[in-house]
Amino acid sequence: MHKTLIATAIGAALLLGACSEQKSQEATPKVAQQQTADAGNMTAAATAKDTKKVENVLLEPSRLTFQAPQYDLLTKADFMPAFKAGIAEHNAQIAAITNNSEAPTFANTIVAMEKIGAILDRTTRAFFLYSGLLADDDVQKMEEQVMPMLTEHSDNIYMDPKLFARVQAVYDAKDTLTDPVDQRLLQHYYDQFVRAGAKLSDQDKAQLRDLNGQLSKLGTEFSQNILKSFKNDTILVTDKAQLKGLGEDEIDGLAAAAKAAGKEGYLISLVNTTRQPILMHLDNRELRQKIWETSANRAQGSNGPLVLQLAQLRAEKAKLLGYDTWAAYVLADQMAGKPDAVYSMLDNLAPMAVAKAKLEAADIQKEIKAAGGDFELKPWDWNYYAEKVRKVKYDLDEAQIKPYFEFDRVLNDGLFFAMGKLYGITFKPRTDLPVWHEDVKVWQVFNKDGSPLALFYLDPYARVGKNGGAWMDEIVTQNYLMDGKPVVYNALNIPKPAAGQPTLLTFDEVITMFHEFGHAVHGMFSKVKYPSLAGTSTSRDFVEFPSQFNEDWAINPEVLANYAKNYQTGEPIPTQLLQKIRAAATFNQGFNTVEYLGSALLDMEWHSVKAGSKITDVNAFEKAALEKHGIYYAPVMPRYRSCYFSHAFAGGYSAGYYAYLWTEVFAADAFAYMGEHGGMTQKNGDKFREDVLSKGNSQDLMQDYLNFRGKEPTIDALLKRRGLVE
Repeated sequence: MHKTLIATAIGAALLLGACSEQKSQEATPKVAQQQTADAGNMTAAATAKDTKKVENVLLEPSRLTFQAPQYDLLTKADFMPAFKAGIAEHNAQIAAITNNSEAPTFANTIVAMEKIGAILDRTTRAFFLYSGLLADDDVQKMEEQVMPMLTEHSDNIYMDPKLFARVQAVYDAKDTLTDPVDQRLLQHYYDQFVRAGAKLSDQDKAQLRDLNGQLSKLGTEFSQNILKSFKNDTILVTDKAQLKGLGEDEIDGLAAAAKAAGKEGYLISLVNTTRQPILMHLDNRELRQKIWETSANRAQGSNGPLVLQLAQLRAEKAKLLGYDTWAAYVLADQMAGKPDAVYSMLDNLAPMAVAKAKLEAADIQKEIKAAGGDFELKPWDWNYYAEKVRKVKYDLDEAQIKPYFEFDRVLNDGLFFAMGKLYGITFKPRTDLPVWHEDVKVWQVFNKDGSPLALFYLDPYARVGKNGGAWMDEIVTQNYLMDGKPVVYNALNIPKPAAGQPTLLTFDEVITMFHEFGHAVHGMFSKVKYPSLAGTSTSRDFVEFPSQFNEDWAINPEVLANYAKNYQTGEPIPTQLLQKIRAAATFNQGFNTVEYLGSALLDMEWHSVKAGSKITDVNAFEKAALEKHGIYYAPVMPRYRSCYFSHAFAGGYSAGYYAYLWTEVFAADAFAYMGEHGGMTQKNGDKFREDVLSKGNSQDLMQDYLNFRGKEPTIDALLKRRGLVE
C-alpha cells in the first residue's frame, strides 16, 4: 500500500492518520476530525442547497455526509491561507495546554492534544491528496513552501520543554490509569516526543531541527523528481510495426497518450517499478531493451545525489537520537524491533528465492532457444519469455485472461461481492458527492444490519500528475472521541483505455485492487476511541497484513466464478481456464521474490549506513549490497532501484520495505487458518473484523493476532503461497 500519502508526504512533519502504503518517523500530536452530530445523516444533495460559498472551504467543517470534503468548492488558492490559519490555531491550542495552571493530567494534556488542530488536519489531508493525485506546477511549488512550515511546526511542538514536562508528568503517573487504551495512547505520545528529540540538549535540538529541515527538503525534491520522470522518461514509438504483440486496444491507448501529449506516434509511459508490464507482450527485443533500460536507469542524474545525502543525513539523525543506524531507530517502535530480525528473515528466504528463480530462468532459456533465439537471457527478456513458458506449462496466457477481467465487473461482482460474503457489507453509489477528478467514484458502505459504516472513494486510472503505484488513505479517520466516521480512498494506476474501449485488467491489477481494499476495510472497520490509535495507524510491519490477507479472496473459486465473465458475451470463464489460473498462481514466484528481496535489502543496507560513512556511487553500493546477501542475480533486478525507490526515500517506508514480507507471513498463516475453518463465511469474517480490523493500534498488535489465530504465525504458509516449497 503506499498508504498514507499524508504521513508519507509530510515525512518528519506530521502524522495525520493511518499507515500507506506509510508513516513518518516523527509526528505532530494528532489533529482530529470535528464533526457535527448530524453529519452522518445529512445527504449531500440536501446540504448543497444550504451550503453558502465560504471564503475558504478549509476553514470550517464540511456539512456533507461523514464530513466528506467539498471538492467542488475547494481551490488551490485555499491551501496556503488555510495552512497559515491552521498552524496559528494549533499553536494557540497547544499554548493553552502548555500554559494550563492546573496540574498535568491525562485529560488536560494527552486527550486535549487529541482534540485540537481541526483546520490544520483538514488542510493537510486535502493538500496531500492533491499533491499525490493532482500535482501540477502550482501544487509542487506550494509543497516546497508547505513542507518547511510543517517541519518547523512539528519541531516547535516536540521540542517545547514546557509541553514535554507536562507529558512527562502524566507519563510518570501512568500507573494511575486503569483503561488499557488510555495507557496505550499515553505511551504513544510519550514515545513520539522522545523519538522526536524532546530529551535532547538545546544544542542537539538545534542540530536536529537543521537535519529535519534538510531531510524534508530533500524528500520533497526526490518525490517531485519522480513525478517529473513519469512525464519525461517516456518512449515514443513512431513505427506501429514495432508494437507487434500488443492488442489493438493497447495500441490505440498508446496513440491516444501520444496525442494527449502533443506528439505523433505511440507514447509508452513507465509504471513505478523496474519491471514494466508492457514487456510481457512486445515482440521487438530492441524496443523491450530500450523500455527496460529507461525504467531501470531513470532519475539517476536527479535523484542519485539525493539518495547519498538522505542516507547520510538519516544516519546523522539516528546517531543524535542515540541509535547506531537509521534502521535501528526506525525499527525500535516496529514489531520487528531490531535490524537483525529483519536481516534474518530476508537472508533466510534469499537462497530459496534465488534457487527458484534460476529454475525459472532455465525454463525461459529453453524457450528462447526453442523460439530460435541465440542469446543469453536478459532482464528485458524475462517477462516476455516467461509468458511463453506459462503458455506451455499451463496452457495459459494473459490475452486469454483479460477479456474476463473487465474493471466494473471485477469491482462489483468480484471485490464488493467477496466483501459482502465475508463481512455482510453493501455498497451504494453516491453520485451526489463531489470528487476531485471526473474518474473518481464514491460509495456509501453499510453494515449487514443496514447501519451506515463509511464512505469509500476510488481513483482508478493513471494520469499525469498522479503518483505511481497504488495506495489507500484516510480522508477522515474513525474515532469515538468526536464521533468521526471513516472516509477512505483507494488510488490505483490502471492505464486508461481509449474512449469507448473497456478497461480490461491484468491479473496483477486485479490482485492490486483487492490488496488496496484490504487497507480500506482496515480503516472502515475501526472501532477505536482515539484518532491517533484508530484505523490503519499501526506499525508498518502490521499494516500490510490486512491488505495482503485480502488479496487471496481474488482467487477464491466462488469469487472468481462470480466476476470472471467475458466482457462481450457475459459468458462465465470456463472451468478449465479457472483451474489453469489457480494452478499458475505460484508461477514466476522465484522472480517475484528475488525482485522484492532485492529492494527490501537495498532499503535496509542504505539505512544501516553509519554516520560519517563515505559513499559516492549509488550503482556500486547497490551491487555490493545485493552480492553481500547472495541476492544479486543479473536477470532479476530489484523491484525498485534506489533512484526511484519512493518507499525508501520519499514515501515513509525507509528501513520498512521489509514490512510487506513480514506481514505476508501473517496474511498467509491467517488465510490458511480461515480455510481450515470454513473459508469465506461471515462467521470467519466477523471474527477477523472484530479481532484484527476493528482494533487499530489500541492494543498490542501481536495480541490482536493471537486473539484471532490462537498462536503466533509460522512461515510455512508463506513458503507455499510463494511456491518456494511444495
